[in-house]
Amino acid sequence: MTPDAADPTVSALTERELLAAILTRLGPGRALVGAGDDAAVLAAPGERIVASVDTLVEGPDFRLAWSSGFDLGWKSAAVNLADIAAMGASPTALLVALTLPPQTRLSFVLAIADGLRGACAALAPECAVEGGDLTVSRTLTVAVTALGTLAASAPVVRSGARAGDVLALCGDAGIAARGLAILFDRWADADGTARPTAGLDELDAAERHAVSRQLRPHPPIAAGVVAARSGATAMMDVSDGLALDASRLAAASGVTVDIDSALLGGDEFALAGGEDHALLAAFPPTAALPDGFRAIGAVVPAAEGPVRVDGVVFSGRGGWDPYRSEPAAG
Repeated sequence: MTPDAADPTVSALTERELLAAILTRLGPGRALVGAGDDAAVLAAPGERIVASVDTLVEGPDFRLAWSSGFDLGWKSAAVNLADIAAMGASPTALLVALTLPPQTRLSFVLAIADGLRGACAALAPECAVEGGDLTVSRTLTVAVTALGTLAASAPVVRSGARAGDVLALCGDAGIAARGLAILFDRWADADGTARPTAGLDELDAAERHAVSRQLRPHPPIAAGVVAARSGATAMMDVSDGLALDASRLAAASGVTVDIDSALLGGDEFALAGGEDHALLAAFPPTAALPDGFRAIGAVVPAAEGPVRVDGVVFSGRGGWDPYRSEPAAG
């Protein structure tokens, strides 16, 4: 068997053949009616569905020189699972739309499926890919719709923080951004063109960990429900940088947040770096912070600047905005 026969491009397959190969890798779903019909049918015990969608596009969101198919599948799942967790909900299903260049190898597509399945198994075991769509384009794109359910608790929204609340974080802060900086420093040309890493053996353990967290983030998905049950007044996923996302929470709630830099460990990437997908939450001052959450500051009455650091209006680099930033994602 020739290599092309063993690993054809997607242009050599019918949609049905490609879909069948992907579904084999994803494994069984948990829907009442799963992939293969016009739509999935999901059980909703609480009768309240939480839904979110996120798109990863080659170039601004990932570089194929750095990301394997498994990395891409994992990250596509993780960033969407985090949005559901940030509402205090439990993820139940993902719907995945793949836009594939014709020259894409089947093995790469199956690796994406393996990454999707691996992330669900590790981060949200009750969640699975239950359907999606396939199409063709010159730009590789993965668009994921995530669905979740709310049980007994109300959704935790961004607008509920009140002056006097404790500002807390669960998950990494700045590690993924440090990993991205390492990738650009070691394996990118002056114009930002990514070069293949050819392995990470030249990095020390801390650097390898940072790069791995950039390519395969580990958001604390289960902590979202725990935070809701512990009385969180507001919560959101930190995807674009702690300072930028904290400003969004502050604006929605009509307050200012004051971050204590010492509680962040003095990490230069912690305030501006994104893609860790940690959970940022506010809790009443009398509430005990749930396991995994650590205090990083306080919610104070609205004042000049939505975000302050050690009492001073934050004016540093604000994080990732796709309409204001240069393409720089991993």
